[in-house]
Amino acid sequence: METRPGDKAARELLVHRGDYHPVVDGWLAQALADRSGHYADPAARTAAVDSLPDRVRAHAVLLAALARTGAPAADGELEFAARLAQADPAATNALAIWLDRVLAPTELAEAGAGQDGAQ
Repeated sequence: METRPGDKAARELLVHRGDYHPVVDGWLAQALADRSGHYADPAARTAAVDSLPDRVRAHAVLLAALARTGAPAADGELEFAARLAQADPAATNALAIWLDRVLAPTELAEAGAGQDGAQ
């Protein structure tokens, strides 16, 4: 199911009514991470930064960083990312930043190695 405008407001209504389920945050985080549905629009992603809870944004950032590793993940294998984000959004963001930083030199070295081999 794709995200749509108003999903964040629906989330807040569910929270207010006591009908909220954590799977909603996982769904929003995944859509934000892979830029699908409503979050394909850059303006919607920008608005999400101001309207979604820290833990949802941290979950999305970590999912995006893990996706950039290129390692395949089966359904349910990345459930730990949600638990980390729930427990400590700041640490989750730090892990995502670290993943991006340590992977970048590898990608650059691999690109350079391909160029050297062509010469």
